[in-house]
Amino acid sequence: MATLTKTSAGRWKAVVRRQGWPTSSKTWRTKRDAEDWARRTEDEMARGVYQNRAPAERLTLSSAIDRYLSEVTPTKKESTQAAEKVKARKLSADLGQYSLVAITPDVVAAYRDRQLANNKSRDTVRLQLALLSHLFEIAIKEWRIGIWSNPCRAVRTPKPGKARDRRLSSDEERKLLSAAQSQSNPMLGLMIRLALATAMRAGEIQRLRRCDVDLNRRTALLRDTKNNQSRTVPLTTNAVRALRTALDNPVRPIDCDLIFFGEPGREGIRRGFQYGPGWKRATRDAGIADLRFHDLRHEAVSRLVEMGLGDQEVAAISGHKSMQMLQRYTHLRAEDLVHRLDALDSSTAADADNDYRGVEAPIAETRP
Repeated sequence: MATLTKTSAGRWKAVVRRQGWPTSSKTWRTKRDAEDWARRTEDEMARGVYQNRAPAERLTLSSAIDRYLSEVTPTKKESTQAAEKVKARKLSADLGQYSLVAITPDVVAAYRDRQLANNKSRDTVRLQLALLSHLFEIAIKEWRIGIWSNPCRAVRTPKPGKARDRRLSSDEERKLLSAAQSQSNPMLGLMIRLALATAMRAGEIQRLRRCDVDLNRRTALLRDTKNNQSRTVPLTTNAVRALRTALDNPVRPIDCDLIFFGEPGREGIRRGFQYGPGWKRATRDAGIADLRFHDLRHEAVSRLVEMGLGDQEVAAISGHKSMQMLQRYTHLRAEDLVHRLDALDSSTAADADNDYRGVEAPIAETRP
């Protein structure tokens, strides 16, 4: 049953008590609003669907993002944590003042449209909405703060952008390696060679340890991968040469097992070599534009396919779990395919000649 009382400030407080439900109360500016809320609350309790929305009304998106970053984000990989913090800052700056109940599908759709109008890429906006959607899922399922539904589910997300098809030409590879080797730290050049030979991700190379590499068997065990499944990568002679050079680094700390090691951070923990600054210098000195370190993985996968390896073989090396993703990483040059087609044509023509060789020409039929 609802009870309405007028406060000393001139506002109306509605209190709803019903057996089997916790007492619920809310203060309104007018008596009409308090009566409407009390009637609606009693009806929801009678139908067994009442949910206290007060926590969601008080909690702003900015505060929810802070809680998400402190409770949920630390459970993810370091690279994912850094990326989420960047996306969270943008969401908080634009929508942080809204309470969670005020973020409706219309608000989310308007945010999406503003971002796209500001020339943000479709992938950037799609990932921002994915983070926002997961925050609401956590708020509904774990925090239980009084939200009925996830507003992001009712909003169309941008389609993924076109896959990068950046290939590294032989001339660019030569210039890039030359620029990398001219730097004081040789590890960048070795990482580039290893990435082109194995299709490893940058993070996988950074986390590679001496105990994971067997140069005699020519294998490298990757324990910590993007999809959380370890895999063993075969090593080419170029990969073995790069790893052997890195292992023989004379300045390697005795207590460090990382093959490509960096300097200790503020907390005294030594992590993998941070290639970013050196990569920027190397690409600038080599005069190469629009090339990312991750493009080396694309290049390596494409080269494996051009060598004639099957999809399953390439996927076993690269770690792709679906043929669709493998296809997004594979970009074959038409000029390279021309040479392979010529080789097939030559072999086909030779087989045809062999089929007809030794067969006597039919004798022309003559009339008497």
